[in-house]
Amino acid sequence: MIVFPNAKINLGLRILRKRDDGYHDLETVFHPLPLSDVLEMIRAVSPKQAGLTVTGDSIAGDPADNLCMKAYELLSRDFSQLPAVTMQLHKAIPVGAGLGGGSADGSFALILLNRLFKLDLDEQTLLRHAAVLGSDCPFFIINKPVYATGRGEDMERVALDLSPYYFVVVNPRIHISTADAFANIHPALPAKSIREIIAQPIETWKEELINDFEAFVFKQHPGVAEIKEQLYRAGAVYASMSGSGSTVFGLFRRDAEPALHFPDHYYVRRLLRQA
Repeated sequence: MIVFPNAKINLGLRILRKRDDGYHDLETVFHPLPLSDVLEMIRAVSPKQAGLTVTGDSIAGDPADNLCMKAYELLSRDFSQLPAVTMQLHKAIPVGAGLGGGSADGSFALILLNRLFKLDLDEQTLLRHAAVLGSDCPFFIINKPVYATGRGEDMERVALDLSPYYFVVVNPRIHISTADAFANIHPALPAKSIREIIAQPIETWKEELINDFEAFVFKQHPGVAEIKEQLYRAGAVYASMSGSGSTVFGLFRRDAEPALHFPDHYYVRRLLRQA
C-alpha cells in the first residue's frame, strides 16, 4: 500500500510565549502543498525483514529515529499483535526546510497502518497519536487549511481559497536548526491575530502577516532574505519563509509569469493548489 505524504507551509507564524514544559505557544495557519514524498508499506515476510529504507533527498541517520518507525512503535503499544512491516520511504520534500516533510511522513505512516491492518482508529484517535510524534504532525491528519495554536496541535479549520494563485517554493539547500531558531526568538503577543489577517484581502498580507523566525534566519543567512525579496520583485502577492526555514514561498496570480533567477543548486518548484 502506498501513500504520498505532502508538504505544508505556514501562512504567518507568531511565537506567543514560552511554556512551563519548555515548549512554546504559537499561532499559525498551516496550508498543505502539492509536493510529496512516497511511502510504501507492506507486511514483512519475517520479523528479520522488518524496518525502513529511505531514499532520495534525505539526511543520513538511524532509521529507528525516523518518525515512520516511531509511528509503528507507537501503535504497537496499543496493538500488541500488530504485524511487522517493511517500509520504503522516498524523500522528495527537502529535509530541515520548514516544509514539515518528516512530520508528514510520520502522520501518513499512522494513516497507512490504520488502513493496512484495519485498526478502525477514528480521526480524533489519530490526532492524539500524531501529537505524540511531534507538534506539526496532527496537521497532516486533517491536511486542510487550519488555524493552529498551542504547540500547533490545537486546530480550527479555516475557509481559505488560494486557487486563484500558484506557489513558487524556493529552498537554498540550507539546513536550519529548529532548536537554534527557537533559542533566538523573542516571544510576544501580536496586536492582531493571524486568524484575523488571513480573512483580509491577500494584498494586505505583505504588511501584516509575519513569520517571527525570519529575523533570526535572515540575519544568519542573508541569502534566504534575498529569496523573499526576489519573489516580491518578480510580482509575488505575498512571500514568506515557512516554519523555521530555510524554504521561502511566494504566491503569484495564475496568469503571472515571473522572471526568477536562482542558483542552480537551489530547489525551486512552481506548484498549483486547487483549494
